[in-house]
Amino acid sequence: MGIFSRMTDIINSNITSLLDKAEDPQKMIRMIIQEMEETLVEVRSSSARVIADRKTAARRLARIKDEIAEWTDKAMLAIDKGREDLARAALSEKQATAKEVDVIEQELGELDEHLASLNDEISQLQTKLDDAKAKQKAMLMRQTSVENRLKVRRQNQRSNLDDAFDKFERFERRMDTLEGELESMDMGANAKTNLKSEIDALKENDEINDELAQLKAKMASK
Repeated sequence: MGIFSRMTDIINSNITSLLDKAEDPQKMIRMIIQEMEETLVEVRSSSARVIADRKTAARRLARIKDEIAEWTDKAMLAIDKGREDLARAALSEKQATAKEVDVIEQELGELDEHLASLNDEISQLQTKLDDAKAKQKAMLMRQTSVENRLKVRRQNQRSNLDDAFDKFERFERRMDTLEGELESMDMGANAKTNLKSEIDALKENDEINDELAQLKAKMASK
């Protein structure tokens, strides 16, 4: 693709529309900016060459006009000296040289039109480039804002989870404490019950032993 065709495509393109269709807008806008910057460099280089060509043509025109003036002076000198033949020759050279003036002036006109066109297209391209850079800056700011908001949201979610786990652990600790209190109350009661049972068992054994002795004595007396 030629430089001017590519520049025209860029100038006529709608950056917003291109970004809407792009899968990766960030990558797309970087490519657009790079393309514009490269095109601007090429167009400015082309403009520099055209400006140089115009300066060269302008110097040629000035030199030719000086030559025309010199041939006019020479023709006048020849007439003054009575040399009409030399005057005719000088005027002939003047006319031949004057024809070059028309060619150079036409060339200068074309160069001026070319420069005006380049200047207009460079201005439009620069405007597009500024617009693209502004959109890139806005996208970067939006990206940074979204990333910061996501970071805060994740931190809040993590904090909420931590709070939930802390509450759950506090609840478990409270239940452990209550169960511990309940078990501590049962510990003393079991000890007393076991002691009483043992003492009552001793008493029952004595009564059984007494009754057994009485039965033995009664059987022995028979």
